[in-house]
Amino acid sequence: MRRVADIIREHQDDIVRLWTAKATRAASARGLDEPELKNIMPTYLASLSSGEPLGSPTATRRKHVESHVAARLRQGFHVAEVVEEFALLGRCISMMWATAPREERPDVAEVEQLFSELHGASAAVIELFSEHLQDDEQTEKRYLRLIQKVASEALEVEAASLRERLTEVLELVMEALGAQGALLLLNETEQRKLIMVASAGVAKEALARYVPALEAMPLAAQVSESVDDPGLSPEDAEATTLEVNEDLRRSDVQALLGLRLATHHALIGVMCVGISTARDFTARERRRLESLGEQLTVHLDNAKLYSDLRAKVAALQSERELRERFVSVLAHDLRGPLSAARVGAQLILRRPEMLDERRELARRIDQNIARTDRMVTDLLDANRIRAGQRIALQLSPCDLDGIAREVIEELSTAHGERFLLEATEQVRGNWNADELRRALWNLATNAVKYGASDAPVTLTVSRTEQGARASVHNVGRMIPRAEQEQLFKPFSRTRSAQAGLAKGWGLGLTLVWGCAQAHGGKVIVESEDAAGTTFSLELPPDSAPYQPRA
Repeated sequence: MRRVADIIREHQDDIVRLWTAKATRAASARGLDEPELKNIMPTYLASLSSGEPLGSPTATRRKHVESHVAARLRQGFHVAEVVEEFALLGRCISMMWATAPREERPDVAEVEQLFSELHGASAAVIELFSEHLQDDEQTEKRYLRLIQKVASEALEVEAASLRERLTEVLELVMEALGAQGALLLLNETEQRKLIMVASAGVAKEALARYVPALEAMPLAAQVSESVDDPGLSPEDAEATTLEVNEDLRRSDVQALLGLRLATHHALIGVMCVGISTARDFTARERRRLESLGEQLTVHLDNAKLYSDLRAKVAALQSERELRERFVSVLAHDLRGPLSAARVGAQLILRRPEMLDERRELARRIDQNIARTDRMVTDLLDANRIRAGQRIALQLSPCDLDGIAREVIEELSTAHGERFLLEATEQVRGNWNADELRRALWNLATNAVKYGASDAPVTLTVSRTEQGARASVHNVGRMIPRAEQEQLFKPFSRTRSAQAGLAKGWGLGLTLVWGCAQAHGGKVIVESEDAAGTTFSLELPPDSAPYQPRA
């Protein structure tokens, strides 16, 4: 009888060659690339022939098994595949004496010890895999907790800071996968376009340049909402190996994995990670990316819902404020002239003998009713503008410098000689005189309210290449650029205006904007500390082409 150790030592090369062939076929049948089979298994095989008793793994052989399992984990093997490798090794060893004469075979006790040894190795494989899976699960939970923490905090920050927080999320994903670069694109719902919001790692610039190619891939398709929609569904959201271009390779990204972030109703975005090794991503890496991506999708969807909710709350708050201001207008500003007209009418009825005084009372009544009518007209026109409608115009030949002169004469009776008119020539066009008068009156009134009290207000009327321009300039505090965009909204007033003594509805500039739009023109504001503030109303020579058809 021969000893098992002697047979292994004599036929070691044959055993390794036979085992390599069988293990390679098994790996290929599972769709795996040819693994590095001649790394640790030959060393483990040699340890079986060292002379140490078989049956219970020694510290040396246990170390070889651990090294083999670690290598297979890096290559993405499953536990059953590694256990099968040790079973194959046992069959390959036994084949060395299968056809030998009885006297050349080992005795049954030694064969049992060999397979007991291999069984112990398989048990060690299962134990090591279990420990790895537990550690892997805890590691993944840690990254999920960190992503949840960052995403939750991101809900409370401004849009400018959100990009930084999403970069933190990408850095966590990179750390979890041992990647060298990562990219996150979010879906812009209105434009139906992917927008890059964050990138991280050594290759973030190259990944940013990769975005146009990424947008053309099926990975970036919109989520289907019906069977007729050719887009993808959330079930298609699996990690996908992407093509690596030369630019990425130069930036040390040799393999790229992409993941669609999608819910059942929308495509949230796309995430990509790149590694510096030219290899396939393992099943473990894919699963981890999908798990982290699923968690990130939930948080991004919640962030979008939260943002939409805040926008709706802000809109409702704005609507409430508008209603409150409208009620305030009705209760105070309109009540004043109506009360004055009512008192005047009562005096006429009670004292008919005072003919001269009745004429003056009648004039005041007419003025207050006309003032009330203007307020109601302003409110109605502002409401039309806010609803997206244009002010209706009745056009006729107008003298713009003449209108400006009339406005100055009217305002001078109330504010004194504070107004200057600069008009070197007559400027005429086909416009609506009443609307232009109201627009210039509002601009000049604002200039008096918010400009320096010791500086003049200048109205300038001139011809331009496109038509005509009427400008109102005052010296005073600059209007911040952030507030200039809000000036023309109904009931909108700057912070400095709200803090000052001057009162108003916040409709004047809205009506100026509506006048410019109805005429086919525009209104421009320029404001600097040194130069003061200028509002310019620019008009075409003929506004008829800009009127809606009946």
